[in-house]
Amino acid sequence: MTIVPVTSADLDAAEMSWFSALCSDDYAYLGVPDGRLRSSFEHCSSIARKAESLGFRNILCPSSYQVGQDTLSFVAGCAPLTDSINFLAAIRCGEMQPIMLARTIATLDHMLKGRLTLNVISSDFPGETADSAFRYRRSHEVVEILRQAWTRDTIDFEGEVYNFKGVSTDPARPYQHNGGPLLYFGGYSPDALELCGAQCDVYLMWPEPKEQIAERMKAANERAAAHGRTLDYGLRVHMIVRDTEKEAREYAEHLVSRLDDEYGKLIRDRAHDSISLGVSHQARARELADKFGYVEPHLWTGIGRARSGCGAALVGSTDQILSELETYRKMGIRAFILSGYPHLDEAEHFGTKVLPQLKTCSLPHAHGRVPAETPATPLGNGVRR
Repeated sequence: MTIVPVTSADLDAAEMSWFSALCSDDYAYLGVPDGRLRSSFEHCSSIARKAESLGFRNILCPSSYQVGQDTLSFVAGCAPLTDSINFLAAIRCGEMQPIMLARTIATLDHMLKGRLTLNVISSDFPGETADSAFRYRRSHEVVEILRQAWTRDTIDFEGEVYNFKGVSTDPARPYQHNGGPLLYFGGYSPDALELCGAQCDVYLMWPEPKEQIAERMKAANERAAAHGRTLDYGLRVHMIVRDTEKEAREYAEHLVSRLDDEYGKLIRDRAHDSISLGVSHQARARELADKFGYVEPHLWTGIGRARSGCGAALVGSTDQILSELETYRKMGIRAFILSGYPHLDEAEHFGTKVLPQLKTCSLPHAHGRVPAETPATPLGNGVRR
């Protein structure tokens, strides 16, 4: 598999992140609504607090209009409830006037004392069906304006969508003075890769067979190199870890035991990214899987039966999951954004069985921010991971 260069040194540490289910995406049985797990500030903020207490470094806060809460408002509400965890807030480019977005982000960054990272999204808005290439051009402009707001005295930009001249950046200066929050991005089309290579810091991928992931990394690396840049790489994947492989596989079957596939399709189709190239690749992975849903020995595609976007889980014992993460890390993946059902319970499983045996970090900026690292717990053979 192709190994590609990354921005961050010291690949013996990785950013381990969790997911807060803002978009009505938490279940005891996949695809079966559960009032106890509905998307609410109380429930989703409890996931963030649990992730912080377990030692996760970051938490993804997704964005969707039809199902869920406002992402930036949620992050603001969590600022005084947390102390150390970063918040990976999804921003849907074009949703807010970009200079006002820069000010909002700067305010959040000060509230969090620099614990803010951003996930750049280019999906359609409610009621909008825009050409994919246009959406990525619009996002490119938004990110460039944000960069100017965070690094220059004035915003001066002339583009297809936005035009600004001499706008002061004083209200939009973030707490992070080394270029603003880190930008994470996921997308598979040529236009998506161009945006990531030119503007973003971390290229996020959904789970597929490792050969395909290596190809995605190679393509993203080539686009970044064309702009004289390098990227870090991340994997967004669900997690089912138990003391034994048998227990983990049994729980995977339990999770989908009440799933109605027609209702699962409705869940997938309601998402604004449901027709994206990335989602089609997740569907292809399900087609290639064996009769139990495994496309690789520990990569189970059953999650995608009732979820658009990230549709597979790593399933196995503690040692098997550690081995899988080590393989991804050796490929050059530095950021792992994990989730599981129900999110509080699975955070506890991973956070107590696997996380203490990993050396973790918060990803540094290419500009030289030094990652704060935690020591790993030695494994039985003395190896430190």
